[in-house]
Amino acid sequence: MRIYGVTGWKNSGKTHLVERLVTEITGRGFSVSTVKHAHHATEIDHPGRDSFRHREAGAREVLVASPARWALMHELRGAEEPALAELLEKLSPVDLVLIEGYKRESHPKVETHRAATGRPLLAPDNPTVRAVASDSAHPGLALPVLDLDDTGAIADFILGEVGL
Repeated sequence: MRIYGVTGWKNSGKTHLVERLVTEITGRGFSVSTVKHAHHATEIDHPGRDSFRHREAGAREVLVASPARWALMHELRGAEEPALAELLEKLSPVDLVLIEGYKRESHPKVETHRAATGRPLLAPDNPTVRAVASDSAHPGLALPVLDLDDTGAIADFILGEVGL
């Protein structure tokens, strides 16, 4: 399975770019899945829902199924967060998995950067960053700099990198 990341500082446009890339790349006929890393206890279920009540009661896993979709929630209950490689093994095969976050993992990435965040680029200190998608120029950077709003060009870059 081919994987490619989108990384960057908070509020740099990662989620918006991943959303646009999924639309662009699936529109070209490829199947895409995503993995999103969060640094906090993310709730995907809500108090009062049956599945929430099952988790609160102590269930290790809760699978919710409907005619439209199914979802499996796994509670770590104090165990360590699984490695990215272990999580990727749980996905069904697709042409491309886009990974949001996971700055320190070894897969190739595009860094999103917005000048307004005031944060420095990750790319100079992170060899897994292969290009920067930004709203500003970065003279002297030894990597391709792509327009953050040019989804097609960013998709072309990623698809070329993974051989699709």
